[in-house]
Order: sequence, then structure tokens, then C-alpha cells
Amino acid sequence: MERRKREIEIRHLRCFVNAADHGSFRKAGSVMRIRQSSVSRCIRDLEDRLGTSLFHRHRSGVSLNRAGHQFLPRARQTIRGLDESLNAIALLGRSENGRIKIGIYSSIASGFLAELLRSFGDQHNDVQIQLIDGNPEEHLAAIRQLELDVAFLTGTRAWQDCDSAFMWSEGVFVVLPERHELAILTAVDWHELSCEAFMVSETAPGQEIYDYLVRKLADLSCHPDIHVQSVSRDNLLSLVAIGRGLTVVSEAMTATNYPGLVFRPIKGERLPFSAIWSPNNDNPAFRRLLSMA
Repeated sequence: MERRKREIEIRHLRCFVNAADHGSFRKAGSVMRIRQSSVSRCIRDLEDRLGTSLFHRHRSGVSLNRAGHQFLPRARQTIRGLDESLNAIALLGRSENGRIKIGIYSSIASGFLAELLRSFGDQHNDVQIQLIDGNPEEHLAAIRQLELDVAFLTGTRAWQDCDSAFMWSEGVFVVLPERHELAILTAVDWHELSCEAFMVSETAPGQEIYDYLVRKLADLSCHPDIHVQSVSRDNLLSLVAIGRGLTVVSEAMTATNYPGLVFRPIKGERLPFSAIWSPNNDNPAFRRLLSMA
């Protein structure tokens, strides 16, 4: 019996507030589109559970007694808090609110990923997009822990405990100083690059570029000359411009102009990119982004 008294339901509060606002069970029922008798029973049930009456009842309607006046602001606050929570959840479900955390490898200056984010933003401009640079191992660990919604990484293999889908591919470009002898060509092949010194950044995606260069140059039976620099990607390009070595980038990076540099495609080279996510991720905003992709 004591437990029943404590179990106040939202229907009790809505009937109480409407009756208090309109001074009548009949008018409250009309607003709520239920019978007057249903309002009367609901109020009586609420008073039984509280252990006190809330209204003075008279022929012209009802008015709050002392307990009713004290209870009314608390009832309003509870209803308002619940309504705000329900609205927030509804907005999140429609992706009109929320956040998506995306792990990236490639530049988003142009290409598929840039168009995807632009189109998604046009339709869901209230969703916050957070881009995070990192190496594949970091991104995959974050995805499995649901700390990252999706990562766009190179390759099409299966990733353990993750779902994935091939999304797009990009050409691979060598970055040259504009005075380099290969800059006059419209495209280059690996044999023409076999004796060159290369640089990569120690920050992402430097390690993946390093591994990529080692594989390609080793196929030419030449010892890779690759130097790791403790600089950002942009500063690495500045080192290329002053002749400290070459580097390679994906096609999206070539959309930006860099003084003193030229980008030349490497013949026959394309990088596949896949979306990787956790099958346990139920973020509705992310699911809409994935469907659009």
C-alpha cells in the first residue's frame, strides 16, 4: 500500500495541472479530450496516493487548496522536464540534433568525402561533425569502444569486430618541388622514383604512407630512402618545396594549391577507401550519414 502511494504517473500530473489551470474537471477533460469522469477519477487516485486532497470542490468547479498550491509548481516542473526530454530524443532520432565523430586518413579538400559531408550538412545542419586524424589502429580501437562513429580508411579487407563497406578510390600523387626534373612530366611511374629520397610525417597518416612506400620501392629491388620528420603534414610539404625530399598524397590533397610544389599522378596507382563502423553503434545521426554514403 505504501509503495502504491509513491507511484505517481504522468497522467495524474497532467490531469491535475489542467484542472488547476481551468478550475474545472469538465474543462480539463475537454482540453485533454477525455471524459470529465476520467479526470475526476484520476485526480481522486492522485489524492489517494499523495494522502491528501488538492482541491476545494464546489458547484461552479474546483480551486486549489493549500496542498494543491504547493504541489502545482512541482507538477509543472516534472511535466516540463519530461516533455523536454522527449523532444530531445525525438530530434536526435530525426538527426536534427546530435554529433558524429569521424576518423579520417585522407584530406577532405575535395572528392567523395567532401561531397558527402557537404550534402549531409545541407540536410542535417544541426548535427555536429567532428573530424579526427589518426592512424588506423587508433581509429579501430575507438570504433570498437564506441568512442568513434565511423572511420574512412584505405583498403577493403575485413576488420575484426567491425562492419565495413567500400566507398570510393583515389589516385596516388607524388609531390615534387616545381624545379624537380620530373615536374615536366604529366605522370610518373615507380621506376622514375626509385632513386629518390622520400619524407613522411610522424603524425597520421605518416606511418601508413611509410609502409606504402616501403612496399612499392621494395618491389623495384631498391633500398627505400625514407625519412620520418617530426612535423605536421603542411610543414612536410614545405620541406618538399625547398628540396629536402619527396612525398606522396592521395588525390583529394591535390585540390589545394601549395607554393613551390607540383603534384603528378603515379601511373596505375589508386587507393581504395572503406567506411568502418561498429555493428553495435546505434547513433541515429551516424546511421543517416552511412545511408547517404
